[in-house]
Amino acid sequence: MASIVFLILAIVLSFRTSGATSRGGLFEASAAVEKHEQWMARFHRAYSDVSEKTNRFEIFKKNLEFVEKFNMNANRTYKLDVNEFSDLTDEEFRARYMGLVVPKEMTEMSSTETVSFRYENVSESETGESMDWRQEGAVTTVKNQGKCGCCWAFSAVAAVEGITKITKGELVSLSEQQLLDCTSDNHGCDGGTLSKAFQYIINNQGITTEDNYPYQAEQQICASTTGSVAATISGFARVPRNDEEALLKTVSQQPVSVAIDASYAFKQYSGGVFDGECGTQLNHAVTIIGYGTSEEGTKYWLAKNSWGESWGENGYMRIKRDVTDPQGMCGLAILALYPLA
Repeated sequence: MASIVFLILAIVLSFRTSGATSRGGLFEASAAVEKHEQWMARFHRAYSDVSEKTNRFEIFKKNLEFVEKFNMNANRTYKLDVNEFSDLTDEEFRARYMGLVVPKEMTEMSSTETVSFRYENVSESETGESMDWRQEGAVTTVKNQGKCGCCWAFSAVAAVEGITKITKGELVSLSEQQLLDCTSDNHGCDGGTLSKAFQYIINNQGITTEDNYPYQAEQQICASTTGSVAATISGFARVPRNDEEALLKTVSQQPVSVAIDASYAFKQYSGGVFDGECGTQLNHAVTIIGYGTSEEGTKYWLAKNSWGESWGENGYMRIKRDVTDPQGMCGLAILALYPLA
C-alpha cells in the first residue's frame, strides 16, 4: 500500500513540475496506477523496490495509452490489450522474446530455391477454404519460451511435431531444450536460425521428447539422448519465396515454420485478424498451422506462437492473408521452411 501512495505522490509531483495540474490529468494518472496494480496481481509481478516499480509503471502507462488509443478506432480488424509484456520497453521485449537470425540463413538457402517445389501440384480442391491442423490432432499445446530468445527452436519443433503426427499417426511433444543446448552453431537464447535447427535434427538422427529433455529457458550443456529418439526428419525445404499461394499449398499439407517481423503492436495483440502495422525486418519465428476467412470476410493465416496461452487468441494469432505485397503481411512469405518426413 505504501508503494502505491508513493507512486501517486511521484505522479502528482511530476504534474506540478510540468505545470499540468488539471484534475482530469491527475484522475487519469491515478486510474493508470490502479490498472497497474490490477495488472501486477493478474500476472504475479513484483518489483525489487519503489524505484523499479515507478520506472516500470511509466513504461506500463505508455503501453496502456498505446493500447487504449489503438482500440478507439472501431475500424480495426484486431484488438490490443495489456498483457505480461506490458511493463517492458520494445527494446527489452525484442531482446528477451524474439531471437531469430535471418541474413545468413537466407544466403544458405538461396541455392535450394531452384529445387522443384514438393507441393506444386496440390489442387485448389485440396487446399479448400480453410485448414486447422489442431483439428487434425497435429498441434501440441501452446508453449512458452520465457525470457529466452529461442523462438527458432519452438517454431522448428512445432513443424516437426506436425509432420510426425501426419506421417506416423502419433502426436508427441518434442524437446526445444535439446535444440537450444545442442545446436552448436546457433546462439542459444541470443538467437538462432531455423535451418540450423532442422539440420541438427537430421545430423543427430532425431530429436527426443519434451518429457525426456524438459525446457529450462536457458542454454545448458548438451545432454546425451542416446536411445530416446521420438521423431526424425529426412530433410527440410523452402517454400518458394514471396509466394503466398505456394505457402497455402504447403500449409494444406503440413505446418510450416515462418519468419516474421514482430512489430510493436504485435507484442500486445489480443485477438482478431492482424493487418499491421509491421515491416519486413524478420526478427521472430512462428509456425503457420492453418488458414481461413473471418466472419467479416478477411482471409488469414493461423499462427502458433511461443509466448504462452495468455498472449493473443490463447497463444495463437490470425494474420492477414493474400495481401498486395508479395512478401506477405509482416514478411511471412519471405522465409518459410518445412521439414520432410
